[in-house]
Amino acid sequence: MKSTRVFQLTALALVVVSAVQVGWWLFDQRAYTIEKVSAQRGAYAGQTAAAQALLNAGTPPERVQQMLPQIVVSGAQASLAPAVEQALRTEEHRRINQYAWEGGFFLLALGVCIAVIARALRAEARVLEEQDSFLALVSHQFKTPLASLQLSLETLALRAPPPAAARTLIDRMLADIARMEAMVTQILESVRLERGRVDLKSEPLELRAAVTRVVSQLEERARNERISIANSIGAGLYVMSDALALDVVVRNVLENALAAVSAAGGGNIELSTREGVGEVELSVKDSGVGFDPAAAARLFEKFTRLGASPASGSGCYGTGLGLYIVRRLMELSHGRVTAHSDGTGKGASFVLAWPAAEERAP
Repeated sequence: MKSTRVFQLTALALVVVSAVQVGWWLFDQRAYTIEKVSAQRGAYAGQTAAAQALLNAGTPPERVQQMLPQIVVSGAQASLAPAVEQALRTEEHRRINQYAWEGGFFLLALGVCIAVIARALRAEARVLEEQDSFLALVSHQFKTPLASLQLSLETLALRAPPPAAARTLIDRMLADIARMEAMVTQILESVRLERGRVDLKSEPLELRAAVTRVVSQLEERARNERISIANSIGAGLYVMSDALALDVVVRNVLENALAAVSAAGGGNIELSTREGVGEVELSVKDSGVGFDPAAAARLFEKFTRLGASPASGSGCYGTGLGLYIVRRLMELSHGRVTAHSDGTGKGASFVLAWPAAEERAP
């Protein structure tokens, strides 16, 4: 049985036992309080009877009042003073309410502690599930390029192919190695970002030049996957960011868009900018597979692969870390990133916003 299920049953049993115990304690304390107050009433009843006997024996009322101050003499009749009777009732109600509040507070504290522990266990179970999913995913992602490398090497070992065929095999092996290196880099980078072991330098950077440089490196892949990239970024927009961080952020978002559009069988990606108050926004809109709008916030968590193609091995669709790295780098750059989609199959748009540079780079 899973640890979370064992905890749920144990917590339920503990709550039931505690509730029964507190209920019995409240019942016992209430009975004890009533019994104690009844005993006091009995003692006062004896004093009342004694006062009445003294009155019947001819003792002056003043003398009886002086001897028994809790007794009130009215005419020839002796009775318990109303203040004393009211004090007995007040004491009985006070003690019963005190025990009820103490029991209720105990049950509330117990419930809060159990809720905190349950939440921690659920978080731990989620982390373990994500880790298992990540290990299975990484194993699958590494298996494909390794199998391709093995096939290429076996082909070269069996026979000496013509130079053109050998060049093709070598290029394929280099691409497989680059793919594995990129996945390892993402994993290591995510660990460094999570632990805050990254020093970023903030400097004015022209957004159009940085984005164009990344787009030019991905154009061949886009053409092979029947994807058109429309770049309408305006010139002269400068942002404050680290050059390497800006490159990684733009590359990961574009690779995510390429993987989404490729999974949809091809399409287009549109890049545009907008200058806001104290910031510059870069919009990346694609016609890819999209995602559930309710899952937009979860998209930037570690190991999340919404709408991913199982066979895809690029960008965040490969390891589930690309967009997590984007979010962390944007936070460290004092920027922000948001994602939106109208639903599965309706494409998606990502908006990256950096602080605008007050002074342009020389």
